Amino acid sequence: MLEGIEFLHKQMFWLLLLLPLAIVWYLFTMKKQTAELKISSVKGFKITKSWLSSLRPVLFVFRLLALGLLITALARPRTVDVSSKTKTTRGIDIVMAIDVSASMLAKDLLPNRLEALKKVASQFIQGRPNDRIGLVEYAGESYTKTPITSDKSIVLRSLRDIKYNTIIEGGTAIGMGLATSVNRLKDSKAKSKVIILLTDGVNNSGFIDPKIASELAVEYGIKTYTIGLGTNGMALSPIAMKSNGSFQYGRVQVEIDEELLKEIAEVTGGKYFRATNNKKLEEIYGEINKLEKTEVEEFKFYNYEEKYRPLVLLAGLLLLLELLLRYTIFRSFI
Repeated sequence: MLEGIEFLHKQMFWLLLLLPLAIVWYLFTMKKQTAELKISSVKGFKITKSWLSSLRPVLFVFRLLALGLLITALARPRTVDVSSKTKTTRGIDIVMAIDVSASMLAKDLLPNRLEALKKVASQFIQGRPNDRIGLVEYAGESYTKTPITSDKSIVLRSLRDIKYNTIIEGGTAIGMGLATSVNRLKDSKAKSKVIILLTDGVNNSGFIDPKIASELAVEYGIKTYTIGLGTNGMALSPIAMKSNGSFQYGRVQVEIDEELLKEIAEVTGGKYFRATNNKKLEEIYGEINKLEKTEVEEFKFYNYEEKYRPLVLLAGLLLLLELLLRYTIFRSFI
């Protein structure tokens, strides 16, 4: 885009200090530039003052303007048209494994754990324009919500649709959630493969041991960041289903298998985080965003257009006009 005018030789503007010196010189020598005739008496002469004589300083103004234009031309004004092109040199494939068990409706995060997660995850996805992202849901079993794709609109729409349901088997199958995520990434050609696994409980379901799933992640070079979601102590959580289909809430002790999550992260080269509130959850995704940087190469193209030529031409016209007027209309007599 057009960045405006720049001057290649800005030091030339110091020459503009010559202009006030030229004005001082002109004021001191103005009378000497007009021919004079001395006579003893003007009594027999009718004296009239020509209006042209009052316009004579215009010649000096033309010369002064020409000098200013030439100095500006020496400073090399030019416009710069800058265009850029970006190329992703190292993209990242990311799978977000999200626990959708009933405990994710606990209200220790606002409005509840699942909705708080969806909001922060949405911001994370929008901040990764150069990466491919997929979604995996798990509770007592797991399945792929969205395969890895570069189309963020599809991923965001799928994320918005995630909610607790009674179709998927209850419980928390961390091993199966991790294994399904590994399966989505194992054939990826990306130089960096990452799983962000979030849970608010302990592994109590599924037929795949989390440690086995971790070994699979290591085998395929997949780094896993684990997040334990939930406050310390008691949380207002679903404890029963009412006849109308809504949940009855009660105070429940928050239990997260932090040792398991730490082990998964350590074995795979990732990191474990604990999110006890909305702000902490945002900070965690922000830190993961910083840790997993996509390498982007940017090429910039500069197109310069010199602007000194019109200034030189205008200065030349002013000097030519000054000479023509000096030796025609304002010509002095002897």
